[in-house]
Amino acid sequence: MGIGSYDGRFGSGRVCLDLVAAGPMGPEALGRWLLAAGLLPPGTPLGGVTAHWMRPFGELRACVQGLVDARIDHRPAAPVPGRHDGPDSALARLNAFASASAPPAVTAVRDDDGELVRAPLAHPECAALLAAVARDAVDLLTDPVARAGLRRCEGDNCRRVYLDTSRGRRRRWCSSEVCGNRERVARHRRRTALSRA
Repeated sequence: MGIGSYDGRFGSGRVCLDLVAAGPMGPEALGRWLLAAGLLPPGTPLGGVTAHWMRPFGELRACVQGLVDARIDHRPAAPVPGRHDGPDSALARLNAFASASAPPAVTAVRDDDGELVRAPLAHPECAALLAAVARDAVDLLTDPVARAGLRRCEGDNCRRVYLDTSRGRRRRWCSSEVCGNRERVARHRRRTALSRA
């Protein structure tokens, strides 16, 4: 996925895994992702999401991806590129992000219909949003039940990781509608080609 090309898909089961799946993003795409992920309430102005946010969010994404891939592949996590914090640099950086700031404070207001909704944030803070995603990753990686549900999509050319909460833990794809459908179409084409041969 290229810079600024976040495709709007969620479904990994955790916000930290959805950040990894989103891939590299530009400021506008990151702002849309933060809104879609529910980390920012609707109506929050996104002008504060600038190019300065890209490096820390990219580093957090790399840390989460490295730690999750290591867990799935049963190997030690690779060091974070460009960091010299030792062999557990991904874990050290994840913990630093998680503890650097309090997650965004939210307040409730009434909408036009009198229903309670989250008030938009006047000034979203990068460190607070990083902390929210990093804490989600810490919760995931330290919960033995959740950790056991980590899976990599079996779809061709898909490397998304998701949390399998299906009955019997038999989920094979990050998305039945996307990767699962591609697999079913490919299987149908193979059967059709064999029947013609």
